[in-house]
Amino acid sequence: MADREMRAVYAQTLTALAASDRRICVVEADLARATGTGPFAKAYPDRFFNVGVAEANLVGVASGLSAAGKRPFAATFACFASRRAYDQFFLSANYAGLEVVLVGTDPGVTAAFNGGTHMPLEDLALMRAVPGLAIVEPADPVSLEAAVKLALERKGCTYLRLQRKPAPEIYGAGEAFEFGKAKLLRPGKDVVLAALGALMVGEARKAADSLAAEGIDAAVVDVFTLAPLDRAVLLDLARKTGRIVTCENHRVTGGLGSAVAELLAEEGVPARLARIGAGADEFGEVGTQDWLAERFRLTAPHIAAAARRLVKGV
Repeated sequence: MADREMRAVYAQTLTALAASDRRICVVEADLARATGTGPFAKAYPDRFFNVGVAEANLVGVASGLSAAGKRPFAATFACFASRRAYDQFFLSANYAGLEVVLVGTDPGVTAAFNGGTHMPLEDLALMRAVPGLAIVEPADPVSLEAAVKLALERKGCTYLRLQRKPAPEIYGAGEAFEFGKAKLLRPGKDVVLAALGALMVGEARKAADSLAAEGIDAAVVDVFTLAPLDRAVLLDLARKTGRIVTCENHRVTGGLGSAVAELLAEEGVPARLARIGAGADEFGEVGTQDWLAERFRLTAPHIAAAARRLVKGV
């Protein structure tokens, strides 16, 4: 089966759900073509709103729709969803106790040629500071469909971090998902590779294959939701292996790596930790996604090397 484009899956899922749920609305900030929500606009023009290049207003309009009983999905590039509209999302949506799904597209190095100004390597750190917010980054089209449905019915706001590009399917149709529940994709006794999102779950799986060829048995976990974090699964695996590598398309500070470090410290688990991600003091750059992934050490060889060092105790 050919890889499905993630943005197309997002739009198709919303369009299909909207046929039986009139609460669903889509709000765009002049990026409907980039997000792929044109089919929704054509099917339900009375529930599609383009607010123009005004991201704070995007969140304000979505919050107003939620206050009126609608279930808005508001999308823009992740750099704008987080940095530019943060105060509005924090107060107008979350503090107000509404149900807004804010979709941040092109996270991390998937921003590619849009460059450093448009490359969100800090959005997860910002969103983790919002009380009660669910943060989800699907690893494939099947988990994306599930994430949209779960966000639709959730009490409270959701930040959906969405890669627009195609991604291979990891899960079979009908796979069950739950916010706060990670997926163990591969068991392992030597080290845990905990990954978030399509790019990094894919690289973690490749790394596990290469490590297996060396006799290192690596577990692979699709974290699925950064918040709520599946503390039970991560703690259990960390205790069993004593080693964990976090893999995120984000800076190593404030996101998955920080969440797992906090978890291990709070629970007193004596596990060694390595964090794969952009450096704490690095800004984004311009380039192809593949070049950027290597530039920021987000590829399978870097994950495998980190795991190897943990196993060897160096």
